[in-house]
Amino acid sequence: MTAEVQTAVPAGESAVPAPLTAVAMSGGLDSSVAALLLERRGTPVVGLSMLLWDRSQQVRHGRCCGSLDLGDARRVAEQLGLPHYTLRMDGEFRRHVVDPFVDGYVGGRTPSPCISCNTEIKFEAFWERARRLGAGRIATGHYARIRRGTGGLYELHRAVDESKDQSYFLFELNQEQLERALFPLGELTKTEVRELAREAGLAVAEKGESMEICFVDRGVREFIESERPDLPRRPAQVSASDGEELGAGAPYYRYTVGQRRGLGVAAGRRLYVLDVQPEDNRIVVGGRDELLAPGLIGRGLHWIAGAAADRAVEVDVRIRSRHPGVRATVESLPAADGAGACEVRFSEPQAGVAPGQAAVFYRGSQVLGGCWIERAL
Repeated sequence: MTAEVQTAVPAGESAVPAPLTAVAMSGGLDSSVAALLLERRGTPVVGLSMLLWDRSQQVRHGRCCGSLDLGDARRVAEQLGLPHYTLRMDGEFRRHVVDPFVDGYVGGRTPSPCISCNTEIKFEAFWERARRLGAGRIATGHYARIRRGTGGLYELHRAVDESKDQSYFLFELNQEQLERALFPLGELTKTEVRELAREAGLAVAEKGESMEICFVDRGVREFIESERPDLPRRPAQVSASDGEELGAGAPYYRYTVGQRRGLGVAAGRRLYVLDVQPEDNRIVVGGRDELLAPGLIGRGLHWIAGAAADRAVEVDVRIRSRHPGVRATVESLPAADGAGACEVRFSEPQAGVAPGQAAVFYRGSQVLGGCWIERAL
């Protein structure tokens, strides 16, 4: 396999080498159509699939990077006449995605493994493997767009199909990663993508959507307990925000901020989880109005175009993937540990600011950056 191929050019002109593009083929509809579009453009393509999680003991699972899905990826590559290889990356996946996910829940947080998977696996570890195989670029089936902006900097934008947009999960990408990445589906709707697969007769044309957390089988709580069998299963004390003791509920790691159902205690009013306190094995609950916060403290502040000026920056912020967004200001804070602390102030209070989730900053369709939520203000 070579890293470059020569393209046909008129006589007398020098040939411009076209870089080999590695498509991350999960076996799903989107990545398959991404490969199809690049092949139709005449782009030199190799299909690479990642074996991320051993599902041999699971009764059922989401469609993402399992053995059955890798078989689908191989069949699509054969249909398109593309070379295809499988990369075993379950060690990296456990280290960078699964273990931090479990640690987050055990620590009373609500982690977002899809962001970690993109940051650490698909655009870092996968790229390193693809580069060693001779690839100069990588492509995925993400619904997002990359543009060249002012001063030659790369910009990340929402997809045309806002109902499928995945830009929120890509906020940690940097300039080097955007320069070598391709998102062939960014200008298409999901309906158009499926129609392209049908027209091409791809084996995955009628395949359904994957689960959001691909490595979880029956449920998040059950997964945490299977991963940490020595975790104490003691019922947590459920307390109202005014100090009233409401009784014993489930173990603390079965709760997340904003949760309303399944609290395990009876009360004469509708209650929501306000805080999870692992150190005290306690859950604090209250009314919906008590979920409202004027802002948040974040960690791991990241600006896609590089560090912002040392001043408050006005943005639209989304505090979860399907959050509609709210106007806000972002201001850097001094952090002794160099973790990129910041304060985000909303123009109006927002409900469900959950530690462990991401706050992602937008200006129009452009993703400016984001941070990880440490706590609500």
